[in-house]
Amino acid sequence: LPQLGPHLPPRLTQQPWRLLYCTGRDGFSLRTLYRCGGQPGCPALLLIRDTDAQAFGAFCASTIRCSNSFYGTGETFLFSFSPELKVFRWTGRNNFFMKGDVDLLMFGGGSGRFGLWLDGDLHHGGSHPCETFDNETLSAREEFCVQDLEVWGLA
Repeated sequence: LPQLGPHLPPRLTQQPWRLLYCTGRDGFSLRTLYRCGGQPGCPALLLIRDTDAQAFGAFCASTIRCSNSFYGTGETFLFSFSPELKVFRWTGRNNFFMKGDVDLLMFGGGSGRFGLWLDGDLHHGGSHPCETFDNETLSAREEFCVQDLEVWGLA
């Protein structure tokens, strides 16, 4: 979390963060993640560690929630630690920031490719270069298995 501080919107840098959801405590379920996701409009930080011990995730300026269409703002970004922090910011090419239903949570898009996606049981996900963030593949492989997942929100 400290390494991401300089990349967060300035209004959030002095705010305390708290753990809203983690698979170790709350189980592997996208529905539970939505339920624990914090107050509407509250920024969230999604951290994933996969079974290859890669760490990566997304910062969202708004709450992670179920939605019929894409939502979010240009403050949203993807990141990976492999081994040093890389941050992939909004390109301005589209507004496919994030979208979620009970079976799939997605960040970034364009041409049918998602920057980061997770399935409904949070066991599997994937990462592809996408137009929204012009990101590299965040994980070592394009499809990964989740070992731990955490969502942090402003306290």
